[in-house]
Amino acid sequence: MRITLELWQFLTLAAMILSAFFGLAWRLLAQFEKRIGERLTTITDESKGWRRIERELMELRAELPTRYVQREDYIRNQTVIEAKLDAISSKVEIVQLQGAGRGH
Repeated sequence: MRITLELWQFLTLAAMILSAFFGLAWRLLAQFEKRIGERLTTITDESKGWRRIERELMELRAELPTRYVQREDYIRNQTVIEAKLDAISSKVEIVQLQGAGRGH
């Protein structure tokens, strides 16, 4: 089987094949660009969420020292308070003993 084409037929066939190829390439490029745009939009939206979380975390870090006391600080303050109470208790005992001694 032999196919013969004249020059104008060959050029038309070649132009059709090239047009189909470039049309397909154009379509694939458009789809690729659309997907890249969607991914970029998604990444941008996610980055806004992360920025919000980061800002809230920084606010929490700034707020923590004013709201909460560290364990060591609490223990130190509690020790001071207990020492003062013990001192007051000792003075009250001394006063009670002196008062009991005078009453007899």
